[in-house]
Amino acid sequence: MQEKQPKLLLGLGLNDFDRKTIEGAVGHDFALKNVKPEHLSTDQELPSPEASFVTWIPVEIWDKLTETQRKKIMHWETVQKILLLGNSARSHPHPEQYLEMGFLAVLSTPLKAPAIRQALEKAREVKDIYEDILRMTQEISLDREVLARKNAYLEFLNRVMSHAAESLNPATIITQAWQDLNTLFDVSAAQCIFWHPNGDRMDAELFLALHENNQVQEEWTELLLQAAREKTGTRIRSYQLSLMLGPEAGKPIDVDPKPLSPSAGYVSLLPLKAGGSAFGCLALLTPELLRLGKEQRDVLHSAVNHIALALKNALLFREVKIRADHDGLTRIYNRQYFDRRLTEELERVHRYDQDLSILLMDIDHFKNTNDSYGHQAGDKVLKKIGALLLDGLRSTDFPSRYGGEEFAILLPHTNKDQAWKLAERIRQQIEALYFRQQGACFSVTVSIGVAHLDPQNSPKNMDLLFEADQALYLAKAMGRNMVCGSDSMPKNQTIRQAIS
Repeated sequence: MQEKQPKLLLGLGLNDFDRKTIEGAVGHDFALKNVKPEHLSTDQELPSPEASFVTWIPVEIWDKLTETQRKKIMHWETVQKILLLGNSARSHPHPEQYLEMGFLAVLSTPLKAPAIRQALEKAREVKDIYEDILRMTQEISLDREVLARKNAYLEFLNRVMSHAAESLNPATIITQAWQDLNTLFDVSAAQCIFWHPNGDRMDAELFLALHENNQVQEEWTELLLQAAREKTGTRIRSYQLSLMLGPEAGKPIDVDPKPLSPSAGYVSLLPLKAGGSAFGCLALLTPELLRLGKEQRDVLHSAVNHIALALKNALLFREVKIRADHDGLTRIYNRQYFDRRLTEELERVHRYDQDLSILLMDIDHFKNTNDSYGHQAGDKVLKKIGALLLDGLRSTDFPSRYGGEEFAILLPHTNKDQAWKLAERIRQQIEALYFRQQGACFSVTVSIGVAHLDPQNSPKNMDLLFEADQALYLAKAMGRNMVCGSDSMPKNQTIRQAIS
């Protein structure tokens, strides 16, 4: 029997460490051909991609290539490109911009074997999709009826692929998939469930069409949770529900409760897979039992595979974005994202003449808490306060961990009196909390500074954050565990100057 030939991987200027790491991760199924950096000079032709499966390009090599060379590489349509982003990546564009250029993935160095294998699996999935399209194209006969049908399927797959790649929002991808699949056969509704392990349990996230009838949502919820239990063999302990709007923004997908009920037709459960394992399920409600020919089944299989890949990318992007924008301990926004949001809100204030208030809050004597009860107790306090802010504020409010034991809260459309009342309520709620650590019971208090920007009366150059910081300093100087406003401060003088 003829020995199976390894698939070719092409490296453009890989260093020895990255080359050996890739070779060790891919095993004997792949052969890596690495082109040395000196062979990539501007006066030489680029190597032919031949039958390369994936090309690995370090960012420092990419930066040295001419624009003509870059365009030529990006025109290697059958070869997937993976960029290796080193530790000096701060001077480079965001990874998303490289993905928009046409790179399949952006991997950070030093490379890790799991990330390499995951990128190859992703390349294999994309290749399979392209091969499906190519195979369908090659099968087109001269018969005009068959040709028209094949072209329609090809256009359908191209449309699905294009639409799925337009968004990184799972709800948008699912809603668009419903509209696209509805052109292949009648689809009354599309719902979705994702699951992921969380320690020794399984959590889930459901995306359901927004509906006025709660009973219909409950029916779909039970059906999807049951499907997840059967697919995973594990009981779902907790789940999160997200409601999707229809094609017309702000309107439910359907207002008649009967057509959307799972009992009003036939439900087809299509597994969503990435990397060879299922991570979710797409549920299609059809008015009649699906009876698809082989061609339609193949087309549906290819379409769902690409939808699954787009959904997996969207979920991973959301996870990375949450980690980048949120504080890991308290689960609320971090300082970096707060600064960006403050700039946006200040622009909105001056554009639309809207009120904006800010609370700057500091836990009193937090160092004493850590010293007396340990840093685990301090972390417990920070987590609890973060949860209290998430649960107790409006959806338009913006709580963040400003640094250490300091929290900042942006309050759009909030005047001075409303901000003061909210600050006092938060102060009282925190004061009423009790914590236990190794048999000891303790409580904490906070000092809060309030600043308000009135677009009609406040100076245009007013530094809202500075005003809140001054008010916070006053609250701490006056004895702590209180709320102070920036309007309580002496004019033309900072608090530190006034009390020194």
